[in-house]
Amino acid sequence: MKIISFGDIHEDTSNLVKIKSVLETVDLIVLSGDLTNCHGKIEAKNVLDTIRKHNKNILVQYGNMDLPEVNDYLTKEGINLHGNGYIFDDVGIFGCGGSTPTPFNTPSEIPESDIEKYLTNGYNKVKNAKWKIMVCHTPPKDTVTDVVRSGMHVGSVTVRNFIEKHKPHVCISGHIHESRGKDKIGDTIVLNAGMFRDGWYIEVIIDKSGLSATLKSVA
Repeated sequence: MKIISFGDIHEDTSNLVKIKSVLETVDLIVLSGDLTNCHGKIEAKNVLDTIRKHNKNILVQYGNMDLPEVNDYLTKEGINLHGNGYIFDDVGIFGCGGSTPTPFNTPSEIPESDIEKYLTNGYNKVKNAKWKIMVCHTPPKDTVTDVVRSGMHVGSVTVRNFIEKHKPHVCISGHIHESRGKDKIGDTIVLNAGMFRDGWYIEVIIDKSGLSATLKSVA
């Protein structure tokens, strides 16, 4: 199975043309959050429609910069990862959107306790899968994926604790644009592709030889 993931799109889909052949051939596209710039269903639908021209196999969750109505829209579409989980053969994918509280009062911020609840809800739906991929818009604390420009780590303690307890094979995050990178918590690979318009995405391949998860450039 081949999966690609990106997030923090913020309504800018211009880089899609550069990975057209990739989009058309992967088994699944996962969007990790922030489809819009503080907008709602109409803008989110525009983003999804553009991606679906290349591949209709897609799972999505809202981010802190999406209005709550985006979460409702994704649920009605049957593609919402937030607090949910899906199994494809022996691969389970679950997620949590929104973000922990920020200094900027963005539209969809949730407390740490809710992050644990939504991750648990999703995990319980995939816990029997051989391979587990966790998609959390907020990155885990104290990794290379959660560092803002000041050097402060602003990720979620809850997300990190969840990884340490449940040990998913991969954690895909986003949210902190300047913190594109790859790290590990125990055996869990943690990735943040940064903002999509900056030209990066995540590739996860699962086959007979095992699992690989890497950052890829659209260039």
